[in-house]
Parts: sequence; structure tokens; C-alpha cells
Amino acid sequence: MSRLIEWFGHNPVASNLLMWILVIGGLLALPRTHQEEFPTIEVDAVQINVPYLGAAPTEVESGVCIRIEEAIQGTEGIDKISSSASEGFCSVVAELVEGVDKTKLSNDIKSKVDAIDSFPAETEKPVTAEISIAATVLQVALSGDADERTLKLLGQQLRDDLVALPAVSQVDLLFARPYEISIEVSEQALRRHGLTLAAVGRAIEQSSLDIPGGSLKTEGGEILLRTRGQAYVGREFEDIVVLTQADGVNVTLGEIANVVDGFEDSDLRARFDGQPAVALKVSRVGEEDVLAIARQVKDFLLQAQRDLPDGIQLTIWQDESQDLVDRLDALAKNARSGLLLVLLVLTLFLRFRLALWVAAGIPVALLGTVALFPATGISVSTMSVMAFILVLGILVDDAIVVAERVYSYEQDGMGQLAAAMAGAREVSVPVMFGVLTTMATFIPIVNIPGPFGNFFAPLGWTVMLALMFSLIESQLILPSHLAHRKPEAVIGSGGALQDRWLALQGRISDSLQTFATRYYQPAVERAIEWRYATLALGVVVLAITLSLFASGRMTFQFFPAVEGTHLYAALTLPEGTPVEATSRAVARLEQAAENLRAELDAGHEEGQPSMINHVFSSMGSFIPKGSIGGIEGAQSNLAEIGIELNMPPGYEGEPASAMANRWRELTGGIPDAVELSFTSQAFGAGNAIEFELYGKNFDSLRDVAAELRAALQGYDGVLDISDSFRAGKQEVQLALLPEARNLGITLEDLGRQVRQAFYGYEAQRIQRGKDDIRVMVRFPDSERRSLGDLESMRIRAADGTEVPFSSVARATLGRGYTTIRRVDGQRVVTVVADVNRDITPPEAVINAVIANDLPDILARHPGVSYSLAGESEERSRSLGSLGATTLLALLVIYALLAIPLQSYMQPLIIMSVIPFGAVGAIIGHLILGMPLVFFSLLGIVALSGVVVNSSLVLVDYINRQRHTGQSLDWVLSHAGSVRFRPIVLTSITTFVGLAPMMTDNSISTSMFVPMAASLGFGVLMGTVVTLFLVPCLVMVLEDWLVYTGKHPPPEQAVGGGLYTGNETG
Repeated sequence: MSRLIEWFGHNPVASNLLMWILVIGGLLALPRTHQEEFPTIEVDAVQINVPYLGAAPTEVESGVCIRIEEAIQGTEGIDKISSSASEGFCSVVAELVEGVDKTKLSNDIKSKVDAIDSFPAETEKPVTAEISIAATVLQVALSGDADERTLKLLGQQLRDDLVALPAVSQVDLLFARPYEISIEVSEQALRRHGLTLAAVGRAIEQSSLDIPGGSLKTEGGEILLRTRGQAYVGREFEDIVVLTQADGVNVTLGEIANVVDGFEDSDLRARFDGQPAVALKVSRVGEEDVLAIARQVKDFLLQAQRDLPDGIQLTIWQDESQDLVDRLDALAKNARSGLLLVLLVLTLFLRFRLALWVAAGIPVALLGTVALFPATGISVSTMSVMAFILVLGILVDDAIVVAERVYSYEQDGMGQLAAAMAGAREVSVPVMFGVLTTMATFIPIVNIPGPFGNFFAPLGWTVMLALMFSLIESQLILPSHLAHRKPEAVIGSGGALQDRWLALQGRISDSLQTFATRYYQPAVERAIEWRYATLALGVVVLAITLSLFASGRMTFQFFPAVEGTHLYAALTLPEGTPVEATSRAVARLEQAAENLRAELDAGHEEGQPSMINHVFSSMGSFIPKGSIGGIEGAQSNLAEIGIELNMPPGYEGEPASAMANRWRELTGGIPDAVELSFTSQAFGAGNAIEFELYGKNFDSLRDVAAELRAALQGYDGVLDISDSFRAGKQEVQLALLPEARNLGITLEDLGRQVRQAFYGYEAQRIQRGKDDIRVMVRFPDSERRSLGDLESMRIRAADGTEVPFSSVARATLGRGYTTIRRVDGQRVVTVVADVNRDITPPEAVINAVIANDLPDILARHPGVSYSLAGESEERSRSLGSLGATTLLALLVIYALLAIPLQSYMQPLIIMSVIPFGAVGAIIGHLILGMPLVFFSLLGIVALSGVVVNSSLVLVDYINRQRHTGQSLDWVLSHAGSVRFRPIVLTSITTFVGLAPMMTDNSISTSMFVPMAASLGFGVLMGTVVTLFLVPCLVMVLEDWLVYTGKHPPPEQAVGGGLYTGNETG
């Protein structure tokens, strides 16, 4: 390294070229790096979806889900198999072992599923695909006083126009029911013409079709032959002949049936600000640029609005691109403020040109890092920008050590070139290994497993890349700049300004040196004299800090609720609730939202915008808490209401969580609601409380879930308690009477004919434009409303005999399940709840339930077991990994310290600072009034490598002075004062670089404050410990070596005798 430093030092062209390569490379890479609010979270899982239309959940479970589970069970690479059987739909999710070939395993699973030949005949083809999360860029509400068909047609046209934009590749139309052609034939009409629903369906199949007939090769050329008869719209189906009577008269479909060319018979609908609506969701796929997509979409919408009919509005809803801009702007503001503070500190403590070249290392390192973003797959996101903020002050640490040493040699009379080379060479080893130790502490952050790891990995890699480039800059570029810099002057070279500035620098420098010699040196001498009392004091500080957790003054919460700019309420009513009842409940939530608006706007001046921008409500669908694979189709008992808040950048008013709680209070209880939850969380690690209950018996699972819900209600701060067990719709269970067998009617005949009458016979599917439309033959709606309609229908035997339903079958009422969830072959019921974290942390509630409630509950229900899921599962996995990899990182740090120091004991002395850095982090959280969270732990882990750097610089200096023959007492009493300025300066720059983030109260940056606090306050505490405790530990080690006879007593010691700790073994 010394030769490399010398070569670059004597060749300023090479150092400047290297600097400009890094700077220009970063500037060129920045436009090619895609931007996103949070890093894309990849899910290692494969999903298999199978529609089994019209089937009950129990039929879906036994006929589809279990068969898929058995087919893929035991496949190498599958970690967990989960399934969900709902009405008419099966979804199976195979979670994969981390690191397997996802594409290959997906193909293996698909082959095994496609090979299943025992699915019921009514199932559709399984769809097997890797789970990929398409990040939403924004949603657009298309609303107005228009009918459903008009809104859908306009929505489809807008979707096609949006997809045609260069930057856009995926747009989904939401809350628009699929088209369907329903051919309704009454029982009376069937009997009058001697037909069955299946016969009508077959007639449609045989008449509504196009058949290619090959070609005629004539002398004039080839002529294609085609039979064309495919019907596409309702009136064309009406002309289809279904029966030719004996007298030759044709009976058309229109004469015996009511053909309805309309929408699927479902309860999907939406309202935006009280008007009927559909929504367009624009998503980002792969590396597409969020801001480019948003910009093109917004420009298009301005033009499209002018072309829409009067009364139809296009409104942007859920603009994630704006959230990205706001969050990045807030972080960039903190970064700029931190950078300015770092520059100010440098110019106050160092000569101006010296400070300027030290500070130049920051943009060089940052742009060098950005230059590698495209190659490494790192995006410009909140995590990568936060990484830059974390290292703002750290990046100059090595440069400060180099520059301060160079400046010391210059003050001793050396020339600039000689001083630069001597200073850089002298500190090259501690600087290089100091940076490597800091990089090592980010190993745990880039190795967090699972989807959570994808979120944090870019932060760790960004920091490590920045540190690598800062090392290159401080060792190869900075010495050359210091060696060839111009004579000292302030920008502008104004004499008076320069004199005043230099005078201020002089006073600060003199004050710092005076403090070091007049106050610090006597204090450290006294501490060394009372070294065992000093160590005892350190132990007491550690004990008091730990007691903060025992006393409850400091708490730990795994993941803070990251609040967004939207409020959401999810409502579930009993299965089978009429859509009219659900609509009334939604109206109540909407009215509560308007009441909330009135309260929030009560103090506003005239013309001031409302705190609520829009209210969007939907009925028929949402993804319930704890579900797997969501819900297929629309259900009349489901609803979701969203409120878009007006929170401009830098908003520091009432938090969204408080507004959500107030919305809950204004809504009150909704009669018969099975679940009603409110949230303002934009990002989280899963449900705050989630228990998964396993067992074979659904009744036992239901009872345990009910008792667990009751237990959770007894804890303060627990909200929105619910479970995944849902009593399904009432169902009519059919059984054959003995008389049916005498007529040759089987259970399959009975079930098929009832299904055709009430669900429908799918005659065909047609492609009309881009819509796949089913043509269904069934009874009219008026004949599908009551048990009487079932009792009065006719069942046909194989010979054509018609008999009343009641003469061959029996119908009994029962109730099934809404959704049946399974995990690894066992049925599962999930109990979930939210927590008001201002009252109690989720961990405290979970631990109390496990200790006090669950043992008794499970003892009453043998055969039922449980596991933690949601945030608790992620906490266990992440903390377990963090603990193991942190131990590995500490071993790496130990090795990186032991190698240059050539000692086994000195690294332990240096690393003794680490726990006290954690103490500083905890004290910082206490000062700021924050609980310790997972981000805090990451800050503490990162802190471990930062705080040892100052200790390494101090111990390296002690070793060098011992080589000169000085006594250990003298070296220890003077080392701290000699190295006081670089040690303090590196700590101050790290702290002030993070200070703007720590004092930022905006919601955009709140999730990152704990990490900044851990690192900032931990560095300050580590500096104090470095300056006082490390010298004491060095002397304690010397006492031990003297006591064991491995070192002579002080009065017999001769200069030198570097204590390396090798004497201990």
C-alpha cells in the first residue's frame, strides 16, 4: 500500500483522473438507475390457482386442494405448503427454500400439478406461476353519474391507451364486473318443449361456432373455406335454433329463453366520493422507472379528461410516485443539512483547503457508489438514500485521520509533499483496517433472511460500497491533493475575512488543545490511577442501562408502524349477507369519514384545503388479514373504504394513526360485523399479533380461536381482534331417496342437474374484443330464489322421465365454511389483532398470552397446536439471523484488528468499546423518547464497526510510542491528548451528519430516526469510552502481565517492550 500511496502522491494526474472517473461514472449511472420508494421485495414462492366454479369450500378442499398438496408434497426445495379453499376457488402456495432455482422448481411443480387426472370435471385448468409482486405506481379513479357499462367501456379504452404509453407495461381495470351472456330458461318452457338445460346448451354449442374448412386450389388461386356462425351478442344468440318440431317449425332460443347480455351475477361495485366508479391500477414491472411512468400517465390523463363525457372525472388516487418523491426529498433535505454541518465542522477544526479536500471525499465516494448501482441491481430508494445519510460523517473519518496526521507533520516543518506521504503511510494500516471493520459490521444487515432481507440488503450494500470508495479516496486521491494543494486561503481570498476565519479556527483549535491538555489529560491520568474503579463504573453503567428494560422505562418493539397518507377500513359481515345490508354498513363508514373531515377541518381558514382529499369505497372484495392467495370472485359481505389524507411534504401535524382511531370511534359498532379493522400503516412486517392454530378438527379450532380472542380482549391496547374462521353461507345438502335408484337416477345426475339449474350450464366461452365472456344457460333469477324453487324443479331420468325433485331427493339445511385454510396438511385457523403501540408493545401482549392463557386453552382442546406468524414470525427469523451473523461479524472484526496489531489481547481491548456504544444508543433513544426497534438494532450493529476505529487509532499510536522507548505510563497519559483532535473530530462529524435526521419529525422519515439515533449517540458514547476506558484496560492488561511474570515490573522495564498480548498464549 505504501508504494501505491507514493506513486499516486507523485502523480497528481493519475489521482485526478481516478477521481473524475468515479464522479463522471456516478453522474452517468444515475439516470439509468431506477427509482422506487422501497426496495422490491421478492417472494420465493410458487402459486397454483384452480377455479372450481359453484363448488363449496369443503368440495374445493377435498376435490382440488388436497390433491395438489399430495402431488407436490416432498418435492425437494419446498419449505412450506399452504392452501386456501373458498367458494369456487382453490389457491395453493408453495414457499421455497431460500437459494433454490426458483424457475426450475416452478416448472417441476407445474409438471406434477398438470399430471393430476383426478380433479372433478367442473374444474378449470390449473394455473401455476411464480409469485411476483408488481409495485403499484398509482391508481386512477374513473367516476361519475353513469351506468356500469359506460364506466367499464371508458375504463377499458383508458387502460388500452395507458398501456400504449412508452413507459407503461401493466395496467389493471379494477371493480368492473366481467361480461356474461345469461340465457334464462324457465322450468315451464323446458317442459313445454321437452328440453333440458343441457340440451339447450348443446344446441348453442352446435350452432354458435366458426369452423375452418381448408382451402380450394383453383386456377385463379387458393380460396379458403370457412363455416361462420359464431354468435357474439345477445340478439345473435336469440336467433339460434334449439328445436325443430314435427311439423317443421323451428323454435329459436329467443322464443323459449330470456337472453341477457350483461354482467356476471356478482356483487362487485365501487364508489369514489359518493359516485359510481371503476379504478385503473398502473404498476411497475421489473426495472421500470416509477417517476417516468407517473409523469407519462399524468400527462396523458390531462388530455384524456378533456375527451371524456360531461360528468365523468379522472382522479389520481394512491399516488405512490408522489410518496416516493416526498420521502426521497425529505431524506435528501436531511442529507444536504448533514453534509453542510459536516463541512462546517471540518472548516472549523481544519485549515480551509485541508477541510475542502477532506470533504471532497464525500461526493467522490457517493458517486463512485452510484456508478455501481446498475451493475449491482441497487435502486435509488429510501433505503439507499438512508445509507448515504448514515455514512455522511463516517466517510470522512479515514480522511480526517490522514489529513490531521499530514497537518501535524506540516506544523513540524515538513514540506507539503513529504508531509502528505509520511502522514498517509503512517496511518494507512489503521485506516484501512478501520474501514474494513466498519464494512464487516454490515454483514448481518445484508444477510437478513426472507422477504424482510430484500428490504434491508440495499442499505447494507450501499454503505459497504461507499466505505470502499472512501478508502480508495483517502489513500490514493487525498494524499496527492494535500501534497499539491495551493497555499492556504479562504474562498475569495479576502484579507479581512481570511484573518477573521483563521482567527476563529485558531481559537477553536487552541480551545480544543487546551481542553485536551488542561482537563482531559489530568482526568485520564486519574482514571488510570483508579483504573479498577473506572472499570467498575463502566460495569455499573452497563447494569443501569439493562435495568431500563426491566423497569419498563425502555421497551423494544420489533418494527415501528410506518404511517402513510391513507386510512383504510376493512369490513366483513356474515357470509351470505345481502349486498343491500353491506351497502348500508359502507354508507355508515362513509358518513363517519365525512364527520372526521368536519372535525379535522374545524380550525381551517376559508380557502384552506381539506385534510381529506377523497374517499373510495368498494364492495365485494378485499384481501382479509391472514389470508393466503386472496379471495377469488366477489362476495357480498366484504367491503373496504379508503381515505386519502392531505399531508404535504414535511407534515408534522396529527399522525394518521390518531385519525384512524378517531374514525373508528366515529363509526362505532356495526351490527353483525364479523370483522372491522382500521389502519393507517403504509408498510409493516405483518400483523402485530398473529397466532396460527393447527388441528384436524375444525370445531376444536373454532373453540380455541374464540377463547384466544376473548383472552386478547383482556389486554389494554389490543384492537381489531378477529380470526379466519368464518361460518359459511347456509347450504342445502342433497341426498337421494331409494325411489331415485329405481328410476336409474344417480347422485351424479341429481347434482349435475341442480348445478345446471341454479349455477348454470356453461355453453361456451367467446372472445369479444379483449373480453373472455361466458355463455351460461340456467333458470331465470325468479326461479332461483327459494327452497320452493328447488322443490318444484323436475329431475330427468336417463329415459326422459320427469319426476318432481321431492320424489327422488331430500334437501336438508346446513352451514359450511367460508374459507378453509391448510398448512402442511393440517387445517389452520388464524387469530390476528392490532396493537396501539403507544399503550403496549405487541411483544408484551404475545409473551403474556403464551405464558398465562394459551397453556390452559390448549389443555382443554387436545390435538390443537399453535405457532406465531405475521410480525412475530418475521421477528423471530430476523432477530435469530441478526444474532448469528452479528457474532460472525464480531469474529471478523477481531481478526481484522488482530492482524495489523499482531496481538490476541489488544483487539479485545478495542472491542470493549462496542457494548458502551450500545449504551449510548439506548440513552439516545431515551432522550428522544423512542422505543428500541429493529432499525435501532441495525444501527447498533453498524455502530460496532464505527466505534472501534477511534480505539484502533489510539492503540496504534500507543504501540508506535512504545517502540520509541517511552514508558507505558507516559504513553497512556499522553496518547489521548495527542490523538484527541482526530478522535473527537471523527465522532463529531458522524454525529452532526446524522443530527438533521434525528431531529426530523416528519412522517416521511420517522422510520429511519431510530437507526440514526443509535449510530449518532452510540458514537458519542464510544468516544468517551475510547478516551477513558481503553487506556485503563491497557494498564489492567499490563498489571496482569506483570502479575503473571510475563512482563517485568515498571521499575525494571526498559523502553520498548511492546505489549502485544502474545505473551498470553
